[in-house]
Amino acid sequence: MPEDDLLTRDLAHAPGQNQAAPPEVATPGHAMVVGVLAALAGLMFGLDTGVIAGALRFIGTDFDASPRTQEWIVSSMMAAAAVGSLIAGTISFRFGRRRALLGSSILFLAGSLISALAPSVAMLIIGRIFLGFAVGIAAFTAPLYISEVSAVAQRGSMIACYQLMMTGGIFLSYVTDGVLANGAHWRWMLGLMTVPATVFLIGCLFLPDSPRWLMMRGERLRARKVMRYLRATPQQADREISDIATELTRGRSEGFTFFRHNANFRRSVGLGIVLQVMQQLTGINVLMYYAPKVFQAANFGASAAGWATALIGLINLVATCVAIVTVDRWGRRPLLLLSCAIMTGSMLLAGGLVEYGGHDTVAQIAMVGSLLVFVLGFAIGAGPLVWTLCAEIQPLRGRDFGIVCSTFTNWATNWAVSNTFLSVLDTLGEAHTFWLFAGMNALFIAITLFYVPETKGVSLEDLESHLLAGWPLRDLGARTLPQGGKVSTNPSP
Repeated sequence: MPEDDLLTRDLAHAPGQNQAAPPEVATPGHAMVVGVLAALAGLMFGLDTGVIAGALRFIGTDFDASPRTQEWIVSSMMAAAAVGSLIAGTISFRFGRRRALLGSSILFLAGSLISALAPSVAMLIIGRIFLGFAVGIAAFTAPLYISEVSAVAQRGSMIACYQLMMTGGIFLSYVTDGVLANGAHWRWMLGLMTVPATVFLIGCLFLPDSPRWLMMRGERLRARKVMRYLRATPQQADREISDIATELTRGRSEGFTFFRHNANFRRSVGLGIVLQVMQQLTGINVLMYYAPKVFQAANFGASAAGWATALIGLINLVATCVAIVTVDRWGRRPLLLLSCAIMTGSMLLAGGLVEYGGHDTVAQIAMVGSLLVFVLGFAIGAGPLVWTLCAEIQPLRGRDFGIVCSTFTNWATNWAVSNTFLSVLDTLGEAHTFWLFAGMNALFIAITLFYVPETKGVSLEDLESHLLAGWPLRDLGARTLPQGGKVSTNPSP
């Protein structure tokens, strides 16, 4: 019996498998549509990140919450996201990327309802914890899923689309906060999140399973059918399925076992962890969570602080669009280096303006300008590209474990920064806090120069092959090992 007939028979009779199997009709736009639906996880992430900035002052008034309590209201979501990211790998590996995203959409909906109806700070924190679990699972699964369903030429742009959705969510939440601020309607600010959560839940019902996940489960016929649905030609789809099968035959050691026995895998996990730590130490989420407080500390009135915050959200959104257009043309490394340089300079300027600029209108405008430039710098590089790189550099057999480690690190660092920022601001002062972040961004430049590979146009299978062959991290995306490059048979972790 021909293979295509076997494929049809297998899908027709496999129990419970037809539901997520798309028709085998090759259309170039299918992978893009699927990637955008998965990227709605980023929209929810952005909405829940940004909405608290505008709602926090009203929550503090209604519940008579101290600054320390407000830190816990904000950071409880990050703590739960860290835990969610730890279990996300197991959920994603056992039940599939699609079902993990579906579960996160249900948690988003539940958390939004609980937060909006909370009668106390404790219940509000419980709602934020639900949202944190959702964010942790989605932030792990969405970039991973998108990287596995996207074609090589569009992979960077499609993963960056996740960041675009995130920035779009932040901007929309700032606008919503501004509209509802006049009546101090913080419950409506939080409750409106149920609408996009419902849309995300419905979208997840139409996602196919990842072909790479199906291959890891030994379901080659289903994987081939899904891949043919996602690729422009059957030949391209079959070639990718063959490449994945080849990688899987090199060994099936997974997770911590693979990490413990393979020093090359430890290198990619280590790089992913460092990238996520550095992304949080840029200072971006401090600005996103506490933007109105930052501006008020710089002598802005409450109304002016609100408008400046909304402008930050708009710049974040527009600059992320630029990153999506350029990431697969210019490459990851140039954009990341430019991003870190811009953030370093703008943080230095912001600190100088706070320390020496005075309180006049010119100084305030310059302050807004420096922070807008900082957000622009983050959005064109460090924002989308860290998630892109962390999804690309991990080998298939350990991808879930590697991304769990980096995603957990992101949220743990995020929680530590958000849970201490107001205290650090009181201790160091505004200027020295900005200068501290400038130093972190300068360090990020050095890390990028020495360790970050250029992955533009390189298949996931080639990146894995180079990694496991012991190529230096910086050279993983090279076609051939650069002259003078050394392959270590026992590289450091």
